Amino acid sequence: MFDADIRPDEPDEAPPPATESPLDAYSRVVAGIADRVGPAVLRVESRASGRRGGAGSGVVIASDGLVLTNSHVVAGARHVRLALPDGRAAEADVLGDDPDTDIALLRAPLPAGVPFARLGDSKHLRRGHLVVAIGNPLGFSSTVTAGVVSALGRSLRSRNGRLIEDVIQTDAALNPGNSGGPLVSCAGDVVGINTAMIGGAQNICFAVSSNTALFVVGEVIAHGRVRRAHLGIAGQTLPLPRRLALTLGIGSFSAVRIGEIEPDSPAAQAGLQVGDILLALDGKPIAGVDDLIRTLAADAIGRRLDATIIRNAMIAHRQVKPRER
Repeated sequence: MFDADIRPDEPDEAPPPATESPLDAYSRVVAGIADRVGPAVLRVESRASGRRGGAGSGVVIASDGLVLTNSHVVAGARHVRLALPDGRAAEADVLGDDPDTDIALLRAPLPAGVPFARLGDSKHLRRGHLVVAIGNPLGFSSTVTAGVVSALGRSLRSRNGRLIEDVIQTDAALNPGNSGGPLVSCAGDVVGINTAMIGGAQNICFAVSSNTALFVVGEVIAHGRVRRAHLGIAGQTLPLPRRLALTLGIGSFSAVRIGEIEPDSPAAQAGLQVGDILLALDGKPIAGVDDLIRTLAADAIGRRLDATIIRNAMIAHRQVKPRER
């Protein structure tokens, strides 16, 4: 287990001069963050069997060798190689890999005294806050870029098609190899794990929030995986005719049409049928497939949920009990 409240040893900093310009103060903050968190940032190299491996960054978050990185950096490997800032190397086991959030948790027998960073609370971020990205872009180790939080609460499509929620947008420059490295607040806390940039755009970059990463860490340590619920259906977002929605008293003008049901699945056992239009689940409106995915979180496993559907132009209700996916 790890202790998220422990900070790495902080080097002594010279007191600011009596008269300090705003740029001097800004530089001192960024340099202090680089000094404190930079030694905890590693290069991560993976090679999954039969496939080209990934390369990126990672950050040590506990003294027992826990390391956070991106799922797409791990690239399906069970073991990866870590390169420390001082040139030493270590082999790490992949404890958990969650493509749905693009977060992976590693553990390595790191040398004693390797610094580690603290996972902060990303809910304290505000637009305009100073943030610093640290990583190994294009193979250049311990690279530091600075910027601000451009937006909060973004959604980003993961490589397997699911939406990653609560994503941080920043203008701190990211390049290939930054993936998996930390986005750090001016207090020195890791508030995000850098994950993506928009090709062809200027300074539009994204990080998975530290609170999402902390959720993944807790699930992996407790269960060895991130648990999610499952109904056993395939569906697609369906626009509803405005007249039908108004006649049935539905607040949304879209829903999910069930196109396929797995045999002996929770949906099949609940009596759902191909062609049913799912309007709500557990009292939450389902305006599209992404809403359905959000509702099927770990707390829905094994609970009886009310499914509101349209069948034969009539509203009906079925009780469905999701299983772990």
